[in-house]
Amino acid sequence: MRVTVLAGGIGAARFLAGMQHVVPPEDLTAICNVGDDLEWLGLTVCPDIDSVLYTLAGIEGSEGWGVRDDTRHALEALRALGGESWFSIGDIDLATHLFRTERMREGSTLAEATAALALARGVGVRVIPVTNDPHPTIVRTADGDLAFQDYFVRQRAQPTILGVDFPGAALAKPAPAVVDAIVNCDLLCIAPSNPIVSISPLLAIPDVRAAVKESRARRVAISPIVGGEAIKGPAAAMLKALGHEVSAFGVARLYAGLIDTFVLDAVDARLTHDVSALGMDAVAVDTMMRGDEGRERVARNVVRAAGFPA
Repeated sequence: MRVTVLAGGIGAARFLAGMQHVVPPEDLTAICNVGDDLEWLGLTVCPDIDSVLYTLAGIEGSEGWGVRDDTRHALEALRALGGESWFSIGDIDLATHLFRTERMREGSTLAEATAALALARGVGVRVIPVTNDPHPTIVRTADGDLAFQDYFVRQRAQPTILGVDFPGAALAKPAPAVVDAIVNCDLLCIAPSNPIVSISPLLAIPDVRAAVKESRARRVAISPIVGGEAIKGPAAAMLKALGHEVSAFGVARLYAGLIDTFVLDAVDARLTHDVSALGMDAVAVDTMMRGDEGRERVARNVVRAAGFPA
């Protein structure tokens, strides 16, 4: 069975880590958000891609980002020099960005550089950026427009959100293999990622959205909101700020017309009727990814919810 996952960062990475034990890694494709990407001191940094790679390699940090037990000698030295140090990058993490940037300066695309990083880390899952083109997420706030990392990290998500834009979406083309991976898989999953700034950037690219609609796969989305709260990150606050209901139902409504099945946590089972009314199957199961066993259990639950054996 071929499985493709539309992926953001930490939640998607943990889901993929479980899924690689349900299907062979070579049959699993992750299509990653690049809206969070930034240039930091001349280096190309791809937070969501790196969270996925590090987690699949088994070296992710305790918070789900960065590398476990990484040192920050370079960052500390930079800070001592008075350099820009608001974005916390560890030394091993820094090597990733140096490697990627050098490959791209030599002519590799982001997809090619990502494949090289996956190979070097021993990652068997195919990890692809959704596009090789510039495709930033811009957060409109009361303090002006901010690139996502400026808003989320530098400003600590404090400015009031007025909207989220993807100015590069109309011109962005899917990276090679992206459309095929979506259209010709057996199971297409929308990971339990932030629907506003992790999944929406993927679906904002016209050819990607069209591929999801045309896919012959069983299409399943997993809610990142459990019991009215986000498992990780600013999803709940963003949904509320933009006028969406902060619930599994609120997330399901964003995906109406794109998916066949919506998976929500068992604690939200009372919402299954409302979700079904949106024109999709609703399945309430355990979606909490605690530890390696929890990640695999959730992946199996999702596969079963889609009607496949697991």
